[in-house]
Amino acid sequence: MKVISIVSVLYFMCSIAVFSQNITIHKIENKLTVDGDLSDWKTPFIGPLVIHNSGQKATQNTMISLSWNDDNLYIAYNSVDSKIIGSSQKKDSPVFNTDDLVEIFIDADGDGQNYIEIGVNAFSTHYDMLLKCISPDCGGWKTSMNFNIEGLEAVSKITTEGFSTEIKIPFSSLQKIQNGNFLKPKIGTKWKGSAFRIDYGNTTEYLALQPYKSMKFGFHQPVEFAVFEFME
Repeated sequence: MKVISIVSVLYFMCSIAVFSQNITIHKIENKLTVDGDLSDWKTPFIGPLVIHNSGQKATQNTMISLSWNDDNLYIAYNSVDSKIIGSSQKKDSPVFNTDDLVEIFIDADGDGQNYIEIGVNAFSTHYDMLLKCISPDCGGWKTSMNFNIEGLEAVSKITTEGFSTEIKIPFSSLQKIQNGNFLKPKIGTKWKGSAFRIDYGNTTEYLALQPYKSMKFGFHQPVEFAVFEFME
């Protein structure tokens, strides 16, 4: 009975973290090895991700963690997956149409323009995309897959329960994005963003860090992105 109570409390605490408007990015002193092995992660995982347009519990859990040091932003995902869909493909393949994958969106200044999307499938195939504009207010849907984040590393590892993923994003590369306002963060810096997963298993599910009220642009709801806050 005591064990059940502890598990219930932990699950409740995770749920609070997911629906919080502020997601903490914890600072670390070391550099993480990006190999899909999460055993060296010390920062807390939050989640699980929920169905993106309802907030309902997903069939399979996805937990995430974010950390940073003076040079890089790191994101880790632990995805439970009993039926992994996908394959190894060339970089920038549109795996979001076919493969189980995780994604991160980051909009430093929160204006809904010139923000990034990175997706990684279970076989380490990844893409990086620039979202110049998604709204008629700024000229309509404009994206660029002909865009590369220099020094980006993204690796997934298939596990007994599913797959785990690590992403490293150098701040120096983000600063080169025109009109992105990706200034190098310091303690207290706040960016907008969210984390996602597409699960093409027995039932296709689209998962998000927190549910969206509007479905006008699908996953792309920068107005409703969470606040990512860089902290000690």
